[in-house]
This record gives sequence, structure tokens and C-alpha cells, in this order.
Amino acid sequence: HVQLVESGGGSVQAGGSLNLSCAASGDTYSGNCMGWFRQAAGKEREAVAAVDQDGLRPKYADSVAGRFTISQDGYKSILYLEMDNLRPEDTGMYYCAADMTMNWPPQFFGFKGQGTQVTVS
Repeated sequence: HVQLVESGGGSVQAGGSLNLSCAASGDTYSGNCMGWFRQAAGKEREAVAAVDQDGLRPKYADSVAGRFTISQDGYKSILYLEMDNLRPEDTGMYYCAADMTMNWPPQFFGFKGQGTQVTVS
């Protein structure tokens, strides 16, 4: 079992930046694919980005490619999402997710956090 706790959300003006973090604990020693997805009010969950167990092959949704960067710390216990040039349509609850295999999109990963709110005005 993997526990995920997100942090770093907040409010920012369009064009600004935010950095999200996700701390993973529990059964992380075997390595997990990790990712981010988001959900705006009244809308479906939407993939954002994910990395495989090696953290070497990041995958991004077209809507964020070139603006967002996913990364991990050396111990693969913290997942980051650097968000630049934010747009109002990026507003939503951002969730961290983990799984043993890369079952894109990340909203299908088996373990999910509680989310952190991002608001872009």
C-alpha cells in the first residue's frame, strides 16, 4: 500500500508559476510509476503527466506539454510538478497517483492522494 500527500497548491495569476509536491510513503521500496492528474469543478478527471519507475521517460498531456515538468527526488519518494505559464483552464484539484505499472492515464493508477487546489485567474 502507498500513501500519497500533495502540497504546494494555491492561487496565481495567469502566466505565473506554481510547484506541487507529492510525498510518497509505505510500500515504495519496489518502485512505482507516479503521475499527476487534475479535475476541474464539474468536469472529468484529466491526465497531466507521469513518469515510469526509472523516472527517465516522462509523459505529458498535450494540454500541458512544454509548460509543466514532472520530476522525482533521488529516492523516488517525492514527486514534483513544476507548472509554468499557467492558464485559467489549468484551474482544478491536482492529484498525485502511483501504481506498479504505467497504465496511462494516471487517473487510472491504483493509489491516489487527497489533492491540492490550484486556481489560476
